[in-house]
Amino acid sequence: MTIKVVLKTGREHSVLRRHPWIFSGAIDRVEGDPQPGETVEVLSKRGDLLGRGAYSPQSQIRVRLWSFERDVKIDDEFFYRRLKQAWHIRQNLGIPERTNSYRLLSAEADGLPGIIADRYGDYLVCQFLSAGAEYWKKTVVRQLMELFSAKGIYERSDVGVRKKEGLPLVSGVLLGDEPPDLIEIREEDRRFLADLRNGHKTGFYLDQRENRSVVAEYAKDAEVLNCFAYTGGFGIAALKAGAENVVNVEAVAGLLNLIDENIRLNRLDDKRCENIKGDVFQVLRRFGKENRTFDVVVLDPPKFVESQKHLKKASRGYKDINLQALKLIRRGGFLFTFSCSGLIRTELFQKIVADAAVDAGREVQILRWLTQSPDHPVALHIPESLYLKGLLCQVW
Repeated sequence: MTIKVVLKTGREHSVLRRHPWIFSGAIDRVEGDPQPGETVEVLSKRGDLLGRGAYSPQSQIRVRLWSFERDVKIDDEFFYRRLKQAWHIRQNLGIPERTNSYRLLSAEADGLPGIIADRYGDYLVCQFLSAGAEYWKKTVVRQLMELFSAKGIYERSDVGVRKKEGLPLVSGVLLGDEPPDLIEIREEDRRFLADLRNGHKTGFYLDQRENRSVVAEYAKDAEVLNCFAYTGGFGIAALKAGAENVVNVEAVAGLLNLIDENIRLNRLDDKRCENIKGDVFQVLRRFGKENRTFDVVVLDPPKFVESQKHLKKASRGYKDINLQALKLIRRGGFLFTFSCSGLIRTELFQKIVADAAVDAGREVQILRWLTQSPDHPVALHIPESLYLKGLLCQVW
């Protein structure tokens, strides 16, 4: 029996604009008893077939559309075509020639909502973040192994968004071997050790690859402050480019040890690097009291906002770190500032940084807009897929 989800009158407009999310409030009725992740047909109130998607009874996003085409069947072949298409995009971009670690599949942006697959050398790391993704997990994992012959495929579905789908947080080996404690990855001339089993996201911030190269362009002979350093990605890029010295600030002691490992891996002089364990908000204020200044400051904080109700608080947090950072930048120096919070839109982020500049008494020019690396594509009809926003600013 075909299960049908019928929308309320006038609520089909977002689907006609090819946005794949259907919220519970847009649904008039469900004909049938769909199980979590099961494929349903989505119809307008007039009965027009709008597409087919995965049903999620516990999520506010009740249906995530797999396809908007009338004659497309959601089966194993459908997923195989989407995976191959995503792989061809990365090949055509030349990404595998520049790095051995990149995003293979980027969920909605690659036409497979809720499914993420990242490559780290001989290993793949996946996240299945929605009921539909969970429903088709075995199929996708099998096809990934067929396409890429990985040593192992590891799951990192240990993120809170799964709770909204009524799914448990899980991690572990899906196929093949378990990855080692740390795996060496490369991008351009840089080397890093990544923790695929316990690190942030799927182990590393692959989406910042090109932005690390931009920081390198401005780092020669500079004193650089790298905030929310994680495993030192921006700091390593700066040191490799000839920075005079780099200060990394990170709250987790174990990550500071990994920064030291990455410095050794890249054969850099550790005397040019200072690692500070501490809360970035507090460290920036302390540096201000000490009249300590820098030529380049990088702000790459974690996501500050998970829901609309936290937006104002998150905005205050972003303003505060930018305000404190701007006070530390020498005249003519540079601020690289980022937000990976999807709810912080580009216009709002610019306003936040502008307000911080006013309060800091600094004149600031935007030299470049920065965003996620191209292996994290943006779907034209899904503004949420543009999640990483960055500004390269010159400060006077």
